[in-house]
Amino acid sequence: MRAAVFDRYGPPDVLRVIALPDPTPGPGEVLVRVHAAGVQPFDVAVRGGTMPWVKATFPQQLGQEYSGVVEQIGPEVRDLPVGTPVLGSTMLNGAAELLTVPAGNVVVKPGILDFPTAAGLVAAAQTASGALQELGVTASDVLLVHAGAGSVGTIATQLARLTGATVIGTASPGNHDYLREIGAVPVPYGKGLLEAIRTTGLTPTVALDAAGGEAIAQSVALGIDPDRVGTIVDDKAAAEFGTRVVRAGRSPQRLAEVVALAAQGRITMPIRTFTLDEIAAAHAVVESRHGRGKVVVTVASR
Repeated sequence: MRAAVFDRYGPPDVLRVIALPDPTPGPGEVLVRVHAAGVQPFDVAVRGGTMPWVKATFPQQLGQEYSGVVEQIGPEVRDLPVGTPVLGSTMLNGAAELLTVPAGNVVVKPGILDFPTAAGLVAAAQTASGALQELGVTASDVLLVHAGAGSVGTIATQLARLTGATVIGTASPGNHDYLREIGAVPVPYGKGLLEAIRTTGLTPTVALDAAGGEAIAQSVALGIDPDRVGTIVDDKAAAEFGTRVVRAGRSPQRLAEVVALAAQGRITMPIRTFTLDEIAAAHAVVESRHGRGKVVVTVASR
């Protein structure tokens, strides 16, 4: 099989595509032929060597989220026949033509969703839904989403709106129309954020930080209870200000719930696609921390 790897820590151009032996599913596992793989900041950090608790074994594969088709089942697997379209989370092997995953972690892909969209939902759906759950977002809340146009912000905004909450989203001006489309009141991030929020006439009651930087300090300065300020990116600031780190972990059940909403057209996710051979360019886009929605690598499948 072909897979994206890197042989040393560094910028996106350390990535290359090589041939590796085809994996074989063990007991309770399935072999998936990958059609699309999401690219996320976690992948960028692993490749750059800024996540020291993840030890690379060179040549090191990458990729945490995938969609594809079950090609082979291992012993003890039931009710997931060959040919089933699926999606889900994995660990450092998603950007490849083939991967093995535990059958219990797999979510069946609705036919109405294409493979790139399905792959692009995996991490954001689980992260956003878990964060809103931990923060206890309800219809009476005004939720401030830092980095509202990113993949997690996109899903968090739409899920919160489905609960009846009001959402304020931070983004560059070029993404303000997009935030309006998904139901958020847009404000520009940066030094003028507090005044921009006050100008809306809305008073945030809860905040989700997917941006880092000054987001937590700004949220606390707005008077939001620190116990209702959650971050997925800035543990240090959370400790400094007594706010929360909201990482609910992976959950096939929560993923399936968000995927069902997407299949109904109630959740959308803009997708920017690159081929597997363009994975360095895909990483560069994610590393830039600009743009909207999700970056996905498509994998040529027979």
